[in-house]
Amino acid sequence: MQNLTLNQKLHQMFIMGYEGTSLESENNKGFIKALENGLGGVIFFTQNINDREEFKKSVEKINNYALIKPFLSIDQEGGRVERTLNLYGGSHYLSARESAKKGSEFVKKQTETIAKELKDFGLNMNFAPVLDVDTNPKNPVIAERSFSQDPDEVAKFGKIVIETYKKYGIIPVGKHFPGHGETCVDSHKEMPELDLSTEELEKIHIKPFKKLLPILPAMMVAHIHYSAFDTEKIPASVSQNVIEKYLRKNLGFKGLVISDDMVMGGIKCFSSLEACIRGINAGINMFIFRNSDEKTLNLINDLEKSVEKGQINIDNVNKSAELVHRLKCC
Repeated sequence: MQNLTLNQKLHQMFIMGYEGTSLESENNKGFIKALENGLGGVIFFTQNINDREEFKKSVEKINNYALIKPFLSIDQEGGRVERTLNLYGGSHYLSARESAKKGSEFVKKQTETIAKELKDFGLNMNFAPVLDVDTNPKNPVIAERSFSQDPDEVAKFGKIVIETYKKYGIIPVGKHFPGHGETCVDSHKEMPELDLSTEELEKIHIKPFKKLLPILPAMMVAHIHYSAFDTEKIPASVSQNVIEKYLRKNLGFKGLVISDDMVMGGIKCFSSLEACIRGINAGINMFIFRNSDEKTLNLINDLEKSVEKGQINIDNVNKSAELVHRLKCC
């Protein structure tokens, strides 16, 4: 990692998606260039997976283009969040809630099946399990994606999922720290605001994350404002109080910290450049951008200039590159 340029280290801090099923399309030229420049990860969506063998060939091509082997990631939770819908004509796996109703053995078996399928595709990271506690029946985005209304049950099933994925060589990413279960707003559309005390958060919403920190290699942080941590109305994904002070120093998390998708409405209170500057300084190690368009690719060059201007702590960039490298090598 010491031999990488600053620009390459910044590329390592990004996970990007691409358009359609063909990497050779005109729209994906920038994505290929990013891989060649050291892109840290790729995220796959439903639009990328129409045929099993075709998709496996695309994954192989991505590895061949990449300067450094990337994280090959996906949101494959089960239920309404599956990226293999085109292969099965709809959802193939049960949601977290429905699988939990069938018990621990079923959760383990289903996770094994998902893990084996992802491994067969050539993937190595899944943005699962959801560790949010389903406390708000009006929540438009979590609901059945959560294992339970009980934080101890969420932790129990989350542990099974994490250990199973790790057994099969898939990196699990717990989400959405410090808890998305009580919101009544969808962070894909706008930034939810939670006015809960630290005690309330720790008693319920943070509890599953805290229990599982020792076995979690990576964590996704939510685009939600928590008044317990910040008076300024900013999302947790760019909050130094949430990431550096609480998650890192207070809870002692040593793993990779990843943002939720940076094109979501919950982070649109900032430009992409300002959001990434704030995020890096707050302790985010990797950013997800579902797009790899010209605007997103230029963002990395703008961040390089921001480092040179002293607007970004270079130590945070170096730490992130090292954490990414360490997880890829483990």
